[in-house]
Amino acid sequence: MTTAYDFTARDIDGNDRPLADFQGDALLVVNVASKCGFTPQYTGLEALQKRFHAQGFNVLGFPCDQFGHQEPGDEAEIRNFCSLTYDVSFPMFSKVDVNGAGAHPLYQWLKKEKSGLLGIGAIKWNFTKFLVGRDGKVLRRYAPTDKPEALADDIAAALG
Repeated sequence: MTTAYDFTARDIDGNDRPLADFQGDALLVVNVASKCGFTPQYTGLEALQKRFHAQGFNVLGFPCDQFGHQEPGDEAEIRNFCSLTYDVSFPMFSKVDVNGAGAHPLYQWLKKEKSGLLGIGAIKWNFTKFLVGRDGKVLRRYAPTDKPEALADDIAAALG
């Protein structure tokens, strides 16, 4: 059976990073963007990272430019924006597609595991979130409008 830990993704610095590096951690996988109406959610995502990291939790940020060209920069620009504007400490990855034929394999799997509203698999917008349990299985999918702070109880439960 496939789990989140079976995938590899290129990190924001261009290095291939196996998600097995996070084996045993609960994860919140989020497609992010720097110029989105939901971009201020970086503050809440970072707060979750700080609150739960020591208990075995990580937010994983995947920049995506498929929605309204809201992530136009390259990886260096994205890294600088996240660091200078939101003091992001959680792992960030290189830009990915989350929909279509070129969707990253992780996102193909996430959407198959937890489809959206009315069974539609496609990601509708930036800041769609997937909570992954310590066993690597997808527990829940959240809409872009779901604020990170509203996920705290679910994260605590996933950490057991």
